[in-house]
Amino acid sequence: MIQYQKNNDVLNTANRGNPAESGLCTLCRADCRGKCETWMSTLRGRKMLYPRDFGAVTAGSSNINHIGVCYNNLRIQGYNYGAHGIASNNADDCIFPNVSVETSFGNEVITKSRAPIMTGALGSTFIAAKYWESFAVGAAIVGFPIVIGENVVGVDKQSILENGRIKSAPELERRIDVYLRYYDGYGAIIVQMNVEDTRNGVAEYLIEKYGDKVVIELKWGQGAKDIGGEIQVTSLEYAQFLKGRGYIVDPDPTKPEVQAAFENGAIKSFARHSRLGYTDRDSYTAVQRDFMDSVAYLRKLGYKRITLKTGSYGMEALAMAIKFASDAKLDLLTVDGSGGGTGMSPWNMMETWGVPSINLHSKTYEYASILAAKGQKVVDLAFAGGLAREDHIFKALALGAPYVKLVCMGRSLMIPGFLGANIEGALFPDRRERLNGNWDSLPNTVSDNPSATPEELFAGYFDVEKKLGKDEMKKIPLGAVGVWTLSDKLTAGLQQLMAGARRFKLSEISRSDLFSANRETEREAKIPYLTDTGDETAKIILGL
Repeated sequence: MIQYQKNNDVLNTANRGNPAESGLCTLCRADCRGKCETWMSTLRGRKMLYPRDFGAVTAGSSNINHIGVCYNNLRIQGYNYGAHGIASNNADDCIFPNVSVETSFGNEVITKSRAPIMTGALGSTFIAAKYWESFAVGAAIVGFPIVIGENVVGVDKQSILENGRIKSAPELERRIDVYLRYYDGYGAIIVQMNVEDTRNGVAEYLIEKYGDKVVIELKWGQGAKDIGGEIQVTSLEYAQFLKGRGYIVDPDPTKPEVQAAFENGAIKSFARHSRLGYTDRDSYTAVQRDFMDSVAYLRKLGYKRITLKTGSYGMEALAMAIKFASDAKLDLLTVDGSGGGTGMSPWNMMETWGVPSINLHSKTYEYASILAAKGQKVVDLAFAGGLAREDHIFKALALGAPYVKLVCMGRSLMIPGFLGANIEGALFPDRRERLNGNWDSLPNTVSDNPSATPEELFAGYFDVEKKLGKDEMKKIPLGAVGVWTLSDKLTAGLQQLMAGARRFKLSEISRSDLFSANRETEREAKIPYLTDTGDETAKIILGL
């Protein structure tokens, strides 16, 4: 396994735990006191694009040993002439702030996004519920899609189901309403459905209450695990409630011996599991029929925008997802590779199952191109799985160009919610419990001034205030300001990378803007090795 550095002296960042390829710790804590790159970027924004202590230092790259096959072993091309995707080729116009990072996706109804990012599925895990206001308000004011994951209704004790159908779903409604309050035409609220959600009538309930304001997502899987979703509960009564709702609960809280073990402290928690899909199908043609019937039913209900999320299964499932989603004229297909994150998954399953992101995404491009060569319109794509930085965004867009429109980022876009809640709770103790803040005071990683103000802590504070106004600014959580600040850093970094590649809008990015840093990556990604790229043209210049 490739080992990544825990400290970056140039950016003055550090990981509390073991860092993954994304730069995030493998275990990202809501109460973390810092200070990985994403955590620091939530506060300082685009300042984190540059080395620290300017004027007193010089900095040199340490990224010279390219081992194995991964996104970090793709390198980004730069060019010394030209400008693509901009009306004027004047040097005063061809500057990185003029790079457009807006994107859109969809089949008949086009959904716009101010940045080519979207959240992962934030579902029934309690951490998603606790910090939802920050996630949703942040996504809405920036203008990118956010996904409500599976099982939100089923785990909500306040939801009412009669005869297996939803009559009231307060938590699901809360999540949608928080986002829609600040939605301004960019982004989308996407609601995901698994087996239990389908049985409970989530699609029927939402279309009646919200109409076309909501995008519905069918779920085949994710990169973190190859079984249904899980949460952990520490209450016997709640475990029994979930069992009564029809979920798989492990160990079984209705058994007397399990109850005795819990009462005596031998068992302290229960895991709630969802079901596998398509268990009654034995061929891809049977799955295809069932899938197309499901899409037809959703369209009959009135859904104009339908998406699909698939996981890091093998090549057969990948081809099925691309082909079926394209045939059904879906609006988006998210392909989630192994190496991403989770709210809860069996750890060794997460470590050992599935196809890593770069391999899966490379084959996704290949299969999409096969369909395109036959004249078929390919479904718009999003790539997910361990992507967190601006270079990851560029690489994913280029690796899957022209089909990839968005990069799905899970844990990295949650960190601002945690950090914002912790800061707000420390500065305003009366808000701490409501916001699920974890700090009594500010750590020195945030500020040496214990009475610092939000205005001096968040680089994006006044940008958000300009957008919302001072009165509305008082109503939003600081976690949303953190989402804005991190997004600003990511988009500014992406603009710089695109300007260096002479691409001034996203549609100009192509696979030719990458090269592989080793032969293994070249073989898997089908991206030429760095010194082979342009070599023929170079020799023509030299007169050979």
